This record gives sequence, structure tokens and C-alpha cells, in this order.
Amino acid sequence: MFSAIGASRQGPAVDRACPAAWLDEVVDAGKLKVLFLCTGNSCRSQMAEGFTRALKGELIEAHSAGIAPGKLDPRAVRAMAEEGIDISSQLSKHLDELAGVDFDYVVTVCGHAHENCPVFPGRARIVHVPFDDPPALAAGEADDQQALQHYRRVRDEIGAFVLRLPDSLG
Repeated sequence: MFSAIGASRQGPAVDRACPAAWLDEVVDAGKLKVLFLCTGNSCRSQMAEGFTRALKGELIEAHSAGIAPGKLDPRAVRAMAEEGIDISSQLSKHLDELAGVDFDYVVTVCGHAHENCPVFPGRARIVHVPFDDPPALAAGEADDQQALQHYRRVRDEIGAFVLRLPDSLG
């Protein structure tokens, strides 16, 4: 699993400090509620939600949303299926659709979402963990297999990040 993990990847940029004691308190109270936020909620945030549900579902209640949602990217679905994770039933949704959820963490996975991230009420901590945009990278490729290589690389980087959750949040 994750054969092409980006070993040189740095840890997340934490916007608001999260003391370890606070994280322990949240985990002891039940599952962490984590939102993965991206612009379109079509690829990176969907992959992060899928990985988190599959690998960390006992610890984390994962959600994803976008600030300008599009449609679920079929190549993201294919790349995740290669790892045995089915995200085909996940839907792209606007952040407003999750307004009633009191998140512990909001993880922005792209620069645009990070720069335009709204203020979240309550105790939500914002963590920025940028990942490359597979559709943008794949746009110039000659065939589908070459395009999928970008999705696989980013998928593996997201998977490596999720495997380190919740420690990688603070």
C-alpha cells in the first residue's frame, strides 16, 4: 500500500497551535470530527475522506467539502479503487451543507481553500496540508495511464498523511 509515498514531504503547517493535551481531551471524548476542505471537493478532499474512513474510522469521523464544489473526479475514484477503497458513492458538497457539524479540525488540502477558508465557530483548528492538484497535472498528458500516475502519486501522499492521523494534526 502506498508504494510511491512522498518521503520528502514536510509535516503540516498548523495555523492555530493545538497542544497535545487538547488533542488527548478531544480523543477521549469520542471520535475527532475532521473536515477535509478543498476548492472543488472532487479529488484531494474526497481521497482524504475515503482514506480516513477506511483507515482511521474508529478514531475519526471524516467529512469533505468544497468552497466551490464540482463533481467527483472519476480518476480519483479509480485511483482509490486501486487501493481497495470505494469512494464512488461520496458526493461533492458545499461547505454550507455541513454547517451544523462542530468540527475539531479543518484540514485544507489546497492553497485556494486555505486562502479562502471561512472562520469556523467553536473549537475547530485549521491545519493546512497542501497536496498537488492531480487534474491540473494530468491535463497535459497524452493518455489516461499517464494522467493516472499523477492521481496515484497524490493519493499515496494523502494516504501517508492519513496513516499518521491524528498525530499529524498538531
